[in-house]
Amino acid sequence: MSKENILGIPIQEYKGAKSTLCAGCGHDSITDKIIKACFNNGIKPNMVAKMSGIGCSSKTPAYFLSQSHGFNSVHGRMPSVSTGAALANRKLTILGVSGDGDTASIGIGQFVHCVRRNAPMVYIIENNGVYGLTKGQFSATADEGSKSKRGIPNEISPIDLSSLAIQLGCGFVGKSFSGAPKQLTPLIQAALSYQGTAVIDVISPCVTFNNHEGSTKSYNYVKEHDIELQDLDYIPSYTPIEEIEIPQGESTDVELHDGSKIRLTATKDDYDVHNKNEAIAAINNSMQKGEHLTGLLYLDNLKKTLYEDLNLCQTPLAHLEEERIRPAETKLKEIMSRYK
Repeated sequence: MSKENILGIPIQEYKGAKSTLCAGCGHDSITDKIIKACFNNGIKPNMVAKMSGIGCSSKTPAYFLSQSHGFNSVHGRMPSVSTGAALANRKLTILGVSGDGDTASIGIGQFVHCVRRNAPMVYIIENNGVYGLTKGQFSATADEGSKSKRGIPNEISPIDLSSLAIQLGCGFVGKSFSGAPKQLTPLIQAALSYQGTAVIDVISPCVTFNNHEGSTKSYNYVKEHDIELQDLDYIPSYTPIEEIEIPQGESTDVELHDGSKIRLTATKDDYDVHNKNEAIAAINNSMQKGEHLTGLLYLDNLKKTLYEDLNLCQTPLAHLEEERIRPAETKLKEIMSRYK
């Protein structure tokens, strides 16, 4: 990787404090991919607002982008705080990190309405199937039949956040594995460039409470049952790059702006990322087989954002002059007359 990105900013500027998570935690791998994705996309650290809730996952924003804005909300409330920040200043890149407990349990209602409103933000779920801070109880995403560290099987069917996001109308849905850097980094890069809510459900094994034999979210299990939809890569749109054609199932090398080269490979099947029904069916089929389907699951580039729905101006709300945000007396009377 280059020492500086297209903005001339060194990668050190995208790092944060030293992690205090357990050694080998999948969450730290995700942090590393977030750093690389923001660096590769040429995003200014001071123009990012990183948000989180409560849990091991929600500690991770301290470990990346130390020069960005940040807010650690109460349990399950990250989506609403992120929506508020997005509305207050649409120039910010909103990056929310949550966990399976923070999102699928206490925060499920917030998740639903965040997706429904299509607030422009990247929503990363660090999904390990357990409550790590409270010693390894099953979370709502734990697979039925998966065993706890004490050998007790989970008897309740799980909530699959990827298919739920698609059903709710999310326009960008991806799934990945913390141990798959070549897939996860470009997926985050693409999400950072999407205009709307981009959800990435990342299986991130808990090395302390959920990385044993019998767990369906352990490192070895996911590695053995990971079905990758595509070989992914992402090219930030700084300036146009010569258009290329990649035959189905073949690879092509592309030279980037910094002189480095990447190899792009076309998918070997006919999976259609724009087909909502096909995406949900593929996810359900993989779950029935005990597999984890990863990659870009669904994409809708035509979905209107919350900014467009509300006709929000480009200027951050805090920077608007009083004359623009305070209606004149005549205007207030006109509004009140409508309710008579």
